[in-house]
Amino acid sequence: MNTSLKFLTSITFITLAACSAQEVKQNLTNNSATDKKPPTMANEAESMSGLNPPMTIMKGEKKLNLVRIMDGGICKNDFQGAKGAFLLYADLNDIERIKREKGAAIFRDFETKIQDISGDVLQEAIDKTNLSEDPFALGEDEAQQKLANKLVNNFRNAATDAIDTFQKETTLTIDITAFPPSLVFYQKGCETTHVDPSTDSKKRQNTYSG
Repeated sequence: MNTSLKFLTSITFITLAACSAQEVKQNLTNNSATDKKPPTMANEAESMSGLNPPMTIMKGEKKLNLVRIMDGGICKNDFQGAKGAFLLYADLNDIERIKREKGAAIFRDFETKIQDISGDVLQEAIDKTNLSEDPFALGEDEAQQKLANKLVNNFRNAATDAIDTFQKETTLTIDITAFPPSLVFYQKGCETTHVDPSTDSKKRQNTYSG
């Protein structure tokens, strides 16, 4: 089995250590104003169906801000695979507290852990997702939407325990989720060059400042 994983970082996101407690702002044209009611995590595929990711989400009673976008992709085998954007949300109050107590340098270790978690979770989610064509789908759009829903749910299930462990170890509340509109699926041939998100990263001009 030819399985390949690639997660890239780029100038399209800020680091946790650089983010302040100010509201994270998205520099996108045609972007709507900050949601009055941030979406919860109950139905991610539905709440994140817009072209731009929500800047804030609710996790329990905490509001988390979008602080990072990661591009990732995996070939499940020689024929099937997926790539897309994966969103990191964090509690800005936690970030400020940890910076005061332990210094900003600690976030380098946090980022490494988050990167590892994201890669492992995506691998597990892809392995558990049936990427074969759905014979009952009414067209390609519906087939892609069904696959996106499945992958998002599998990503959520795979991420839960890892995120809980990270939060207990670091006292930083985070959430990592796949962004459904960004997902691209391969069913008739998948190579490393297909899932390599570097080209997409260079094209993306979103800038986040904290």
